[in-house]
Amino acid sequence: MLIFLVSVLVLIGRFYPGSDADLVDWTPTRSPEVEAQNEIDDIRQMMEAQNEMRRRRGAPEMTDEELRRKVAEDEMTRLRGRGPFSPE
Repeated sequence: MLIFLVSVLVLIGRFYPGSDADLVDWTPTRSPEVEAQNEIDDIRQMMEAQNEMRRRRGAPEMTDEELRRKVAEDEMTRLRGRGPFSPE
């Protein structure tokens, strides 16, 4: 019985005329443009919160250029395998 059930499911999947996404009625919940805008908004909010903390401490605010430089440094460190979670 189990082999029959699996065989039927495989045949349905193999000979279904539409795509796999059509078979399970899958559609993305958000478009890539909305996802990109959400990422931009998240980064802006995190930077605003970071700058608020810096203002409280009396430190200068972080600029876009400084943020990009730090991200590039972190990425290079990660690519070299010398991050905080490296086995060294």
